[in-house]
Amino acid sequence: MDFVEKTLHSDKVFAGKIMSVRVDTVLLPDGKQSTREIVEHNGAVAVVAVDSEGAVYLVRQFRKPVEEVLLEIPAGKLEPGEDPLECARRELLEETGLVARDWTRVFRYYSTPGFTSEVVHVYVARDVEQHAAAPESDEFLEVVKMPLDEAYEKVIDGTIKDGKSIVAIQHLVLDGRRESVSKDRGEGL
Repeated sequence: MDFVEKTLHSDKVFAGKIMSVRVDTVLLPDGKQSTREIVEHNGAVAVVAVDSEGAVYLVRQFRKPVEEVLLEIPAGKLEPGEDPLECARRELLEETGLVARDWTRVFRYYSTPGFTSEVVHVYVARDVEQHAAAPESDEFLEVVKMPLDEAYEKVIDGTIKDGKSIVAIQHLVLDGRRESVSKDRGEGL
């Protein structure tokens, strides 16, 4: 079966500063028509910054859409045409004041593919050095440093509720376990 939906018509119904919304009329694989409401987004980056002791840096901030103060990894939106690594460097410095010498893009994922085009690029930043933070004028943040194991426990106990943070922290922990198992067996990956 061909699962692809052919777009018959597309209407942009909202254009904002960080996203826009369009409504597409589509032809379904069975020949029927339907509508799809789609949030268009330039994408984002998320950074797990790890220092030489294995501690990670998170930010605590209020998130209006959920009316809650959340504990998250540093992140931010991509500007049109911006390189994700450059965005990650900028966001880490703005939100935490950290500059990293070693960067690895570990994966990218679709945040909510049922209704948005947003792609999140996740990086691990190592060999960090403290500089002055410079959050945007409408950002009020508290930087929180903690051991990776503690951050992982906060994921497990539900304290960390933000999806990008959950996925990135779990990935870092599982990747570390995989590396540890390989080293214990004397195997390379």
